[in-house]
Amino acid sequence: MEDVRAGHRTKLRPGPYLCLSVADTGTGMDEATIARAVEPFFSTKGVGKGTGLGLSMVHGLASQLGGALVIQSRPGLGTNIELWLPQSTAGQEAVRPAAGTSELPATRGTALLVDDEEVVRISTADMLTDLGYAVVEATSAEEALHLVYTGEHFDLLVTDHLMPGMSGTDLARAIRTAKPGMPVLLVSGYAEREGVDPDLARLNKPFRKDELASSLAQLMTEH
Repeated sequence: MEDVRAGHRTKLRPGPYLCLSVADTGTGMDEATIARAVEPFFSTKGVGKGTGLGLSMVHGLASQLGGALVIQSRPGLGTNIELWLPQSTAGQEAVRPAAGTSELPATRGTALLVDDEEVVRISTADMLTDLGYAVVEATSAEEALHLVYTGEHFDLLVTDHLMPGMSGTDLARAIRTAKPGMPVLLVSGYAEREGVDPDLARLNKPFRKDELASSLAQLMTEH
């Protein structure tokens, strides 16, 4: 058990946590690989040798529980992975928002969530629900546009950028043409910069619920 304090490398809320650490003596990872290591379906093992979902699922579960997955690695020196989980005690007070985030009201409206990757979409939908949103999911930009054009009401668009067919950036432009002023949060991976509209609010994958809450709080203050 370890007491995490403000400024800790995990960026977790201060408090007592349990840490499980696993290390190897393999080839290690460079910074670019570390940045993408928990992205769903990202793998360095080659086609047919890995799903790219292991670290992503652990990262998602840790985040949902208020913890974190921390990767420390250098090429040629192996990798150390730490799983941090908050200590749970009976009668513990309700968890407070992390410093720098705004506590959101119980009801925030309806969010249209668009992502072609089911694991990511389910995890993000759970986060949005916890933050007070009713969530309508779409697996593609085309499906999302159909929902908007048929009269469905949404207060917020949260969309992945890199998807088959229409990109999230193009979807955001189309929806803003149909519904001017709709708040849009674009979610993209570390290397997904091509074609991203710099005027759109952007959240990098992977992200924790407090990071999503902070991005939404800032976005809503601008609309």
